[in-house]
Amino acid sequence: MGENKEMMPVSGEKVESDGVYRDEWGRELQLSIGDTYPSDPVLGSTEWEWVEAVYDNHHDGETDPRLIPKEKDVNKQDKIDHPRRQTGYGSTS
Repeated sequence: MGENKEMMPVSGEKVESDGVYRDEWGRELQLSIGDTYPSDPVLGSTEWEWVEAVYDNHHDGETDPRLIPKEKDVNKQDKIDHPRRQTGYGSTS
């Protein structure tokens, strides 16, 4: 009675969101929106399960250069944002 009634996408259907998908036999594949779920070369049509999302946020693991104080900046502390520097709403000190 506690079975999952959700229908998994099947080979030949269109992919609705970018991500990594796994077929019934454990093969994982990264697919994009608009791609078609492929069939297994040996076993034919198969169901696909979503495993994880894929994000392309262009993150290089470095601090945004706009946040780094420059030599010519008059007030270098304005670029540094930290929760302990928060003095409250409307405060100018």
